This record gives sequence, structure tokens and C-alpha cells, in this order.
Amino acid sequence: MNDPTQKNAGQSAGDAEPTHAGGSEGTAAYHPEHGHAPGSLEAPTEARLADAEARSAEYMDLYLRARAEMDNLRRRTQADVANAHKYAIEAFAESLLPVRDGLEMALKVDRPTVENLREGVEATLRLLASAFERHKLMVIEPVGEKFDPNRHQAISTVPGGDVPANHVVSVLQKGYLINDRVLRPALVTVRSGT
Repeated sequence: MNDPTQKNAGQSAGDAEPTHAGGSEGTAAYHPEHGHAPGSLEAPTEARLADAEARSAEYMDLYLRARAEMDNLRRRTQADVANAHKYAIEAFAESLLPVRDGLEMALKVDRPTVENLREGVEATLRLLASAFERHKLMVIEPVGEKFDPNRHQAISTVPGGDVPANHVVSVLQKGYLINDRVLRPALVTVRSGT
């Protein structure tokens, strides 16, 4: 009743056992791209291993290149920071050179008059003020302002007067700011609170 040449009624053509070229069942087919011979069951593993090793070498190369680039970037950044520290005042120093030139020229005059000296000093002071302004070095002149211990240094207190209590009466020495940072506080006298 069972005819071996016929398929079972429930079995489709796709469910049939595969047969391989050469008639031997259970052996791997030859794959020229993987380079393994028929019958070799380890060939796909070797191909995957070779592929993984190639990718690993590629990733290692990328890693080494990225690491070298980061090392170069770190060295360049360190050099830039060192130069910034070393030459930070270069522009400011350059703006002070005309001030020095003016003072040296004033000293070369054989018989200066008081008027000539005054004009020279005023011109030199203008050059200095211009250099300060270009580099955001601002004067603190707080007469009449409320005393601020962060920007002012009180030398003494004085009673009475037209200035309100705890306000600056006079400036004994100007203070200076660099971009809103106190370089030197102003020396001041302050109206006492009584």
C-alpha cells in the first residue's frame, strides 16, 4: 500500500528532503567564495573568523588613527595655551610703546619749559588713557557712590557733610577694573554712619 515512489498526501513538494549534487545526502555543497571543499563542515566558521579578523583589523586601524589625531590635538591645544600665557599681554604692551616713546622724547629736550613739559605729560597721559580704553582697563572713581567693599578700600571715615552715610566722600587713589574684574580697589574716605 505504501508506494515509496509516491509522496504522502500531506507532504508538499517543498517539504521533500533535499538532495545534493553527486547524490550523497548530508554533505555541504561546494562554495567557491569561501574556498572550502565539499564535505568540509568547518569552512563556514573559518570564513566567518576570517571576516571577523578583517573587520577587527579595520577597526583597530580606525582606533589607532583616532587616537593619534587626539594626541596631536592635545599637543596643539597645550602649545596654544602655553603661547596664550606667554604672550597674553603682547597687545597691551604694544599699545604702551608710544607712551614710553613720548616720555623718552620729553627727557631728550635740553631746556624744557614748564609749558612744554605740561603739554608733553598731557599728550602722554592721553596715549595711556587710549591704551587703557582699548584693552578694557577702566578707572574706578566712586565719589558720591555707596561704599562697595568689593571695589573700594576705605582708608578712613569722616563725619557729616553733604554725602549720605556709607557713601564715598573722596578718592585718594583711583581704582581700576579689567572687564568688570577689580585690578586694584580705589582708596577712599567714607562718610561715617552717624
